[in-house]
Amino acid sequence: MLALSAALVAGFFGTLHPAFDSFAHFRVHLAVLMALCALPLLATSFRLQAAAALVFAVAAYATTSLPLPRLWPVQAAYEAKPGDQAVYPGDQAVYRLLQMNLRFDNPTPKKVLSLIGRTNPDVITLDEVSEMWTTELGYITSAYPYRILCPYPNGVFGVALLSRRPFAAGTKPFCERRGAMAIATVDFGGIGVDVAAIHLSWPWPREQPWQIGELAEPLASLGETAIMAGDCNAAPWSAAVRRVASLGKLTVMPSAGPSWIYRKLPDFLRRYAGLPIDQVFSKGGVMIHSASRLEDNGSDHLPVMVEFSLRPEEKKPVDEDETALAAIGQPVRPRG
Repeated sequence: MLALSAALVAGFFGTLHPAFDSFAHFRVHLAVLMALCALPLLATSFRLQAAAALVFAVAAYATTSLPLPRLWPVQAAYEAKPGDQAVYPGDQAVYRLLQMNLRFDNPTPKKVLSLIGRTNPDVITLDEVSEMWTTELGYITSAYPYRILCPYPNGVFGVALLSRRPFAAGTKPFCERRGAMAIATVDFGGIGVDVAAIHLSWPWPREQPWQIGELAEPLASLGETAIMAGDCNAAPWSAAVRRVASLGKLTVMPSAGPSWIYRKLPDFLRRYAGLPIDQVFSKGGVMIHSASRLEDNGSDHLPVMVEFSLRPEEKKPVDEDETALAAIGQPVRPRG
């Protein structure tokens, strides 16, 4: 119990060193395990220590903002309260963003394409876009003609952004040089919104800490109204995710729930004991209303569907008289 409590405490000091932050991603698991260890100790002479451990476990769990697990399906794992929105959508358009880590060697790519066809999202952010997926995504070009695919140096872990809606006139989509981030300004009925896909590497001792530093410039380049989604390989309460949000002046959406687990384990465990590492960020006029995890599609991640709308008073107008064509592989993206 004491060993688990030490690891749990370490996770709260992630800003001091990324090694501590690596414990933070497992805060829920550590809190639950510590509570389970404490329960039988209540019947021993260590009852005071056990009671303190139980209080600490509950408090640590509360900092994650994750809802208690439910044994029945829910339509939206995260749903904004009416008070959370300055203007709740009435006659406003509600858009949908689908976030998926495709898994570079997914054995059932047609399940992914079928999911896209059935849910018909406005924009899609994708991770682990390998060469195989470049071919598979070509089959839905007519449905999603506006796109940018950013290859990773190893040809496996690239990101992509697909849109049914045109890219705003006078803008060009952007690829981060190592394929970890894609940005495009999408025209949502005359409103220009920066949409970004991001994929971070594994936490310390892997390269995630310095990779976030390399992404500082593209994150800072996001416009006043933006939405970003991706596999961050980090929990939403971690110092790593807070650092990403700070660099882009973004707000992290409350987690839709656990989205990843070792792929050979059953889907039931992923939904209730997995890691919530697929994140959604927003700022400016973007109002996120709900987020839900969808069914398994052959990846080790669950897809996340997000519904959002745009505040009228914070519109960023674009020229509606021009047609923007998708520009793939452009090195820069003009601003202004």
